Amino acid sequence: MADKPTTIDEYIADYPKEMQKRLKQIRAVIRKAAPKATEKISWGMPTFWQGENLIHFAVMKKHIGLYPGEEGVKTFAKELKEYKTSKGAIQLPHSQDIPLDLIAKITAFKVKIAEKPSKPKAAK
Repeated sequence: MADKPTTIDEYIADYPKEMQKRLKQIRAVIRKAAPKATEKISWGMPTFWQGENLIHFAVMKKHIGLYPGEEGVKTFAKELKEYKTSKGAIQLPHSQDIPLDLIAKITAFKVKIAEKPSKPKAAK
């Protein structure tokens, strides 16, 4: 990558065709689950934003990182047991099929959180 990508299209275009296919699948499933979200690059990663960052994804050496935040990982822990996870990240190995249905469920969950009315902040 000569210049840092400024759009998700640019980010995807920087990878070989087979990886582009995987990234486009992830993008499409997130877009369908979060139709009101805005696409952007945040922290150097494709990001879907709807009042807050819903989910990010990024290519790593041996996996695609999916970043739905801590709540997203915790809530779907049972379904994620075959994947390496950390506080707010999921590793999707290049050697495995992408769990598109699970990504859709996680994204829909994040949309519900983003659409909840926020609690009034306590006065200081």
